[in-house]
Amino acid sequence: MKRVRANPGHGERLREEILAAAEALLVETGSEAALTLRAVAGRTGVSTPSVYLHFADKDSLIEAVCLRAWNELERRMREATRDVGHPFMALGRCGRVYVRFALDHPVQYRVLMMRQGSGSAAEACFGYIVAAVSACVAAGVLHGDPQALALGVWSAAHGCASLLISQPSFPWPEDLDGFIDDTVRMVGFGTALASRLPRRAVSTEVVAELDALAARFAG
Repeated sequence: MKRVRANPGHGERLREEILAAAEALLVETGSEAALTLRAVAGRTGVSTPSVYLHFADKDSLIEAVCLRAWNELERRMREATRDVGHPFMALGRCGRVYVRFALDHPVQYRVLMMRQGSGSAAEACFGYIVAAVSACVAAGVLHGDPQALALGVWSAAHGCASLLISQPSFPWPEDLDGFIDDTVRMVGFGTALASRLPRRAVSTEVVAELDALAARFAG
């Protein structure tokens, strides 16, 4: 069926239709190779040149498709932290949302975060985490440069998400949410402790103090 020509001012609507068609193709096939501008044009019901009017090439289309998902990530983070009064708790929720989001959108995550040339997506993700970490630094929960701390937190969250996506046959715990929660807690409390310690702190002394602290909490 031939598509009716869009009225002036409807270009943004067509762009969204192109993105929706491209996202459907990407998720269905799980492959960037299938996401050609011609295939997207056919699914949208427009000519290939019409797609080029909105996207210069295949790479820009793929990035735009996947970046749509990051708007959903931001929305989920806002919702998860809306009623949280302490920034450290909010940071933990952001970490859990991040990993779970990656598992809910494995194709988009793999395309954007597990290949070279995805700077815009990386900057968007990093921005979310820096904001959460900065709030913890302002509250005195974490010590140090927010961006440096955020890099460590992000690396851990990304590592967890990437392993879960790329190694689905690995014998992960049945309680996957519990595993994600434990991982996020380790990252959060580890960062809180490490940000307070001098780099040359003797590990055996630190462990002894941690044992004493754990015993105090357990009692």
